Amino acid sequence: MGTSVSRSDFTWTYTDEPHLTRRKEMLKKYPELKRLMGHDTTIVWIMFCMVVTQILTAWCLKNESWMTICVVAYCFGGVVNHGMSLAIHEVGHNLAFGHGRLMWNRIVGFMGNVIIGVPISISFRRYHQDHHRYQGEQSLDPDLPSEWEGYFFRNTLLKFIWMLLQPFFYAFRPMLRRPKSPTRLEGINYVVQIIFNAIIIYFFSFKAYVYLILGTVTTMGVHPLAGHFISEHYLFKEGHETYSYYGPYNYIAFNVGYHMEHHDFPNIPGSRLPLVSKIAPEYYSDLPRHDSLGMVVWKFIFESSFGPYARYKRQDSMDPKNLDAWEKHKYKSG
Repeated sequence: MGTSVSRSDFTWTYTDEPHLTRRKEMLKKYPELKRLMGHDTTIVWIMFCMVVTQILTAWCLKNESWMTICVVAYCFGGVVNHGMSLAIHEVGHNLAFGHGRLMWNRIVGFMGNVIIGVPISISFRRYHQDHHRYQGEQSLDPDLPSEWEGYFFRNTLLKFIWMLLQPFFYAFRPMLRRPKSPTRLEGINYVVQIIFNAIIIYFFSFKAYVYLILGTVTTMGVHPLAGHFISEHYLFKEGHETYSYYGPYNYIAFNVGYHMEHHDFPNIPGSRLPLVSKIAPEYYSDLPRHDSLGMVVWKFIFESSFGPYARYKRQDSMDPKNLDAWEKHKYKSG
């Protein structure tokens, strides 16, 4: 079964999440950071090229063996789809067209979503906003592992299984922790995805569809690229709850590795995040960082200090019931 995890609980903290304070302080010292905020339409063309690439690849694989489909999905197609999920993350922050054209951001999200195989664009955006607002809060942060995950996945073998199942935890944990009422845009997201899937299966083959969905699932599990899920907020050094990675993976991941910078300034497009640490180097140069996402996965599985419990956790800043009532009113009123 492997080495047992040494942690028996989350690391509780009784301070507010650090990024809002950092943001205010940095903007006061470096007001030029405001010029980096806004949107970057380049992401739209990149997403379009990714969609075309995956459609052509699915066509080429429509009659190939299952072994070929699995290998190409894990080594290539999943890499593209994983990059697309991070493009959807950018779009979810309205960084493709800005806050003045919100619906254009949603439409681009629908377009990019199709190659992933399952409709995630709108739901991800709704829950991901909570991750930024309530980082580490026990009932409100959808990114925080549940208590039973920390208790059950406590040795090397079980952590390996947890990594395999990570796409399912990532997808269903938020809806189980604090379910939100479906919206019209989520319905549109589902309809667009179902129509695209049907077209792929009818005109290409079922294997072509499996290629798309298999790549999505495998690269979110035990795969070097999935290391960014662990690297971002799992506790690698006491006193730090967000970490950056500055390696080459950022070229195909819309700079999601600049995660400390992203949480400090979620309204700066990924293409400009490297400029944040150049403008304000003293805020980032001494922070712990990751050099390899593959090594992050290795450490999480095999080292006893890591597991689902290796996260900072804080009390809720507000009553989830009051928040639920406010959100229902907001979506009902449009």
